[in-house]
Amino acid sequence: MLAAIGTRLESQVNRISVRLPRSLAESAIAAWDREESGGFGEESREEYEMRDDAAELAWIGLAISERGVWDGEEAVVDLNVVQVAAALRAAQ
Repeated sequence: MLAAIGTRLESQVNRISVRLPRSLAESAIAAWDREESGGFGEESREEYEMRDDAAELAWIGLAISERGVWDGEEAVVDLNVVQVAAALRAAQ
């Protein structure tokens, strides 16, 4: 049922404009620019979730790099609602 609701909502909600302090925006960009070396071995559930969170952070960094606008000490960027949800989930 949750997936069916998500399918209906997807066409109604796409991106949300957000403002991030420069330090957070620059950290997200650095996550995107980071080079990964080596492969991944066996992961615990916690390690998988941490890597997934790091990937979401990198996607936010890419969005800021590609379409973000600096407004003083803040970055203004339209983020996909999935990225916003990932950040909100991580804050809980």
